Amino acid sequence: MTGPLLVVDAPSLLFRGFFALPKSIKDADGHAVNGLLGCTNMVMRVVEQYEPRAVVMCFGPDAAPYRVALYKGYHSERPVVPSELQWQFDNSRWFFEAFGWYVTYDDSVEADDLLGSYATAETEAGGRTLILTGDRDMYQCAGDSVTVLYVKTGSGVEEVDRREVVKRYGVLPEQVPDFIALRGDASDGLPGAKGIGEKTAASILQKHGTLEAAIEAADGATSRFAHALRSSADELRAFKEIATLRQLDLERPADAPLDRDGAAEAARKLGMNRLAERLEKGGS
Repeated sequence: MTGPLLVVDAPSLLFRGFFALPKSIKDADGHAVNGLLGCTNMVMRVVEQYEPRAVVMCFGPDAAPYRVALYKGYHSERPVVPSELQWQFDNSRWFFEAFGWYVTYDDSVEADDLLGSYATAETEAGGRTLILTGDRDMYQCAGDSVTVLYVKTGSGVEEVDRREVVKRYGVLPEQVPDFIALRGDASDGLPGAKGIGEKTAASILQKHGTLEAAIEAADGATSRFAHALRSSADELRAFKEIATLRQLDLERPADAPLDRDGAAEAARKLGMNRLAERLEKGGS
């Protein structure tokens, strides 16, 4: 049986690797490579466990222009990428491609949109997809043929399928953008509806199904939640559009096995000798 397609939120994992490992991990020229090493270790653990038919490392700008146009506060509080990490971003393509992994970037959307689009293409072709990410926004993709591998704090991943999304949020995966719009998302700079938290957002969607239906039902209602929906209706619609992944027409990647020799050579070039040894010996 053919393995699943593994699509990776590369920026998310590079950041995690950078802050999880010491910056003293450097190549021969003195460049920090901790982000690349940490990211690669996370991906390799998943590769060894799930044996994907191909790996796609997805990149994109921190904030897609259209999302900023919808709401100026989107990602506005995010810190600048540290210079030591920027060098690693700049050198990530050749490094990841040495593993036999696809590397893709689109400056009009974010990595999340590419992840979702590849998952859709794989589903339409009858395949299965694993989405490796530290972003809960990707829960909206969970389904019969798509599993989100959510990177846990510390190490390892949690499998998040359709049932797990309902368990965690109280809403269906397809309702996640509506849920984010109502509840807000501090990491993205989205305030949500005033006075509406996670439990209330879930109960509203359980009753009405969608944000739009909830806004329509708020017309003439007297509760404070109804007032919050009416007074910020247009803003909430913008938040939902921001939270909803954009679908791109992407070509389904061909099968691409791990190139252990190429990966080991790239790892040694950046001073990652232990990683190179594990690759040469056939381990993760």
